[in-house]
Amino acid sequence: MTPITGSIVALVTPMHEDGSVDYPTLRKLIDWHIAEGTDCIGVVGTTGESPTVSIDEHQEIIRVSVEQAAGRVPIMAGCGANSTAEAIELARFAKKVGADCQLQVVPYYNKPTQEGQYRHFKAIAEAVGDLPMVLYNVPGRTVGDMLHDTVLRLTQVPGIVGIKEATGNIERAQWLIREVPKDFAVYSGDDPTAVALMLCGGQGNISVTANIAPKLMHELCVAAVAGNVRAAMDIQLKLLPVHKQLFVEANPIPVKWAMARMGLCGGTLRLPMTPMAQSFEAGVEEALRASGLLK
Repeated sequence: MTPITGSIVALVTPMHEDGSVDYPTLRKLIDWHIAEGTDCIGVVGTTGESPTVSIDEHQEIIRVSVEQAAGRVPIMAGCGANSTAEAIELARFAKKVGADCQLQVVPYYNKPTQEGQYRHFKAIAEAVGDLPMVLYNVPGRTVGDMLHDTVLRLTQVPGIVGIKEATGNIERAQWLIREVPKDFAVYSGDDPTAVALMLCGGQGNISVTANIAPKLMHELCVAAVAGNVRAAMDIQLKLLPVHKQLFVEANPIPVKWAMARMGLCGGTLRLPMTPMAQSFEAGVEEALRASGLLK
């Protein structure tokens, strides 16, 4: 796989008011992201409400996304599960329909040991090694933290090509950048600290904010990866209120509200996710206006 660099949107899964997946709007969002400069589209991850879609829906979202992108940008298919067998099944499907790579999150809820995490990812790579794998460490969501030495072990497994580092800990990210092989990519998974990670040598940002500011996030990533501090920080400071407000409640609650407010898609979420509290609406809207995303 040609290494992916730049802005990778962690795409929402649009839904009709009855909670069914809105595939026509999914297709429109993919076309919009391509037109706006998004470098890669990540589907059915945390922001895509992967825990609440069925296996059939999960697979169909991947298939439709690959079909709609039609090779114009890479598709990073979220294939993570807390069951190794299920993760393999999803990855095999993603490979079959033409996804470019897979995102595999640390198994959540069942709290595997570091050895369990290593064996989980190794087993997936051995089963579907021809679909490049990006690891995903987000302990705030999974309760399991993939430690530095475990990541280094996994860099030696064929087929594992990068990591989405979503702890927001820049010192930790720097140690990864320093010690992983040169051809192993380190991506940010935390919008507020993404510029810092990229300026330290990271290859891009897997972004929630890119759902509503794809052009700006693309430009930010281009500048940061190139080491252009001033240009990157000009955009970062503009988007900083957005980064903050998109996490006033659990992701993707605020970003779906923002997308509905901007007319990009409906705001429907599936339980146990609920609509954003009215008390947060003014703050999110103010951030959208301050950044120029709403007039």
